[in-house]
Order: sequence, then C-alpha cells, then structure tokens
Amino acid sequence: MNRFLYFFALGFMLLSAGCDKDDLKPETITLWVGDHQVDCTGVGPQKCLLVKMEGDTSWTYHYTGIEEFTYEAGYEYRLTVKRKRVKNPPADGSNIRYILVSIDEKTKK
Repeated sequence: MNRFLYFFALGFMLLSAGCDKDDLKPETITLWVGDHQVDCTGVGPQKCLLVKMEGDTSWTYHYTGIEEFTYEAGYEYRLTVKRKRVKNPPADGSNIRYILVSIDEKTKK
C-alpha cells in the first residue's frame, strides 16, 4: 500500500510540475506609439507613451518602457514587439515586458 501511495504522489508531483499556469504566452504583437508623451502617475508623476494595439480605436497610457526602443517626440511609430510575462515582478512594477522586435513605420507628425 505504501508503494502505491509513493507512486501516486510521485506521479501527481510530476504532472503538476509540468502544468503551465502562465496564461500570457510570449507573443509578437503590433503596437502603435503616439507622437507625444503625456503626464501620468504610476508610482509617482512620470511621462507615459500613448499606445494602441491592433484593433484598438483609442490611445491608452503605457507606463513601462519598451526595451531596446528609443522614443523620439514628434513621430508616430508602428512597432512589432514581443510581449512576455514577468515572473515575480516588483510590487510597483508591471508583470508584462515589451521588447522591440522592429520599427515598421516612423511617421513625422
């Protein structure tokens, strides 16, 4: 009987260790960045990018940066970015990272 319980417990541990509880898989998305930044408040006062994703009609505040992307005021961008879940993010930080893949369009406004 002990042997049965041992194998049952071992099988359960292996099965649960293989389950992925991350509902946001790394994915590549298109992101539009507006031509100016806006004042916003995250942890404290800061400047936020205005962004919208494919299918969105209105701009939203983007509080975190986009890794490897250098924003230049006066230009609107269409970017391809990789979006990844951050495991154990800081209490005051985002649980999603945005990483630049390519700048697909840069338009002077």
